[in-house]
Amino acid sequence: MLKKIPTIAITLGDPAGIGPEVVAKTLNDPALPKGFDFEVLGKTTGAGVRPGKLTRASAQAALKALKEAARGCLAGRFAAVVTGPVSKEPIARIDPNFSGQTEFFARAAGLPDKAAVMCLTDPKLTVALCTNHCSVRQALERLTPERIVYVTQTTRDFLRQRGIKNPRLGFAGINPHLGEGTLFGDEDFRMVSPARAKLAGEGIALNHGPADTIFYLAVKKRAFDAVICAYHDQALIPFKLVAFETGVNVTLGLPIIRTSPDHGTAVEIAGQGVANHRSMLAAVQLACRLVAHARKEIT
Repeated sequence: MLKKIPTIAITLGDPAGIGPEVVAKTLNDPALPKGFDFEVLGKTTGAGVRPGKLTRASAQAALKALKEAARGCLAGRFAAVVTGPVSKEPIARIDPNFSGQTEFFARAAGLPDKAAVMCLTDPKLTVALCTNHCSVRQALERLTPERIVYVTQTTRDFLRQRGIKNPRLGFAGINPHLGEGTLFGDEDFRMVSPARAKLAGEGIALNHGPADTIFYLAVKKRAFDAVICAYHDQALIPFKLVAFETGVNVTLGLPIIRTSPDHGTAVEIAGQGVANHRSMLAAVQLACRLVAHARKEIT
């Protein structure tokens, strides 16, 4: 039986950053969704923890909160988790396998990293990544037609959950001018073409356009509901340009509902009371909408 009022976990992220501030502002915002309980995980005080200075102690606090959130979600204690921003390097010194919160939740659920799809969404633009936190060289090594198919299918399902019956999907070309007939590389022909063919056989159209044009079409002409991207910055540069203060990072492909603001720890302004909480508020709002949709599907 579903718990009458679902609980959303909110991690503070690294307490040395702006996470505690944007969480506090969000919980006091009149636009906070009604009909949910919110439980904050993490600490803001303690030895070695203070705003503006990343330390081993602050990273340990962030990692501990993530572990508690994952356990709670998998046990049914939490209906979703909204994660505050963390700094990857200090946590990686504690856990060398840590490469990001997206991958963390995949592993916590007993799944490989590739099960998780990093997606950033805002009314202005939605992007989904085929590769996440790795070098450009590694991204090209990891990119396969099968990966493109999986990310496209997963993104299509997410958009349908949000009420878009027939999502319009684009793929940002990997090379300039889609490789100019392989003159500038053959990845667009070798990777994207077979993926598009496979998707077409499933009734999914994936439009393949040059990366220097496709985001203009998506944002200014509203030609696409989402753009699938080959690597991290190909997606996040245009996304943060149009939605830095309001965008949400949502992890797809997992049994856990997880969202996050699209910004980092911003330690340079931590503790000053000036951090903008709009992205955190949007992350909480999206988590609540996804929980409401999931509960409706169950009932």
